[in-house]
Amino acid sequence: MRKIIVAITGASGMPYALTLINELKKNKQLEVHLIVSDAAKKVLDLEASGYEDILALTDYRYSQNELGAPMASGSFQHSGMVICPCSMATLAAVAQGLGNNLIHRSADVTLKERRPLVLVPREMPLSRIHLQNMLTALDAGASIMPPCPGFYHQPRDIQDLIRHVVSRIMDALDIENQIFPRWKG
Repeated sequence: MRKIIVAITGASGMPYALTLINELKKNKQLEVHLIVSDAAKKVLDLEASGYEDILALTDYRYSQNELGAPMASGSFQHSGMVICPCSMATLAAVAQGLGNNLIHRSADVTLKERRPLVLVPREMPLSRIHLQNMLTALDAGASIMPPCPGFYHQPRDIQDLIRHVVSRIMDALDIENQIFPRWKG
């Protein structure tokens, strides 16, 4: 059983996180460990009514304050972590190696153990500080994946655009998926 850590922070973009969790749980070979920040709870209430049903799909749930959770240690074996959406405050903490909550600490451990870390920053416009933090995180080993959907698959609705981004996130975690038609050239 492969373990995947999903962290949700207080940036806008909850439909990406909820679709990601839903798609991950379709794979019976994955165990999803979810961390929800305090700010994410507020944004979930604004952006995603009925989100509790999707969060309930996860195998394990943690708050940002549970610093004793398994993923705070390098001995916790997992196949990768994704922070979706990733607030600029969380991006800054990851880039600087801060560990003042479970999301930051788990990301730091993921990088030091050289496991995949996918950051899905959802902000615009981007300041020089945001861009510098992205470069710093990239240099440390993270994948930076702003939710920029493609259009070559001819999306019919917003959910098609969301699924395209989620499929690319799963690709970055080396998780097989058939969420949308692949480019055939």
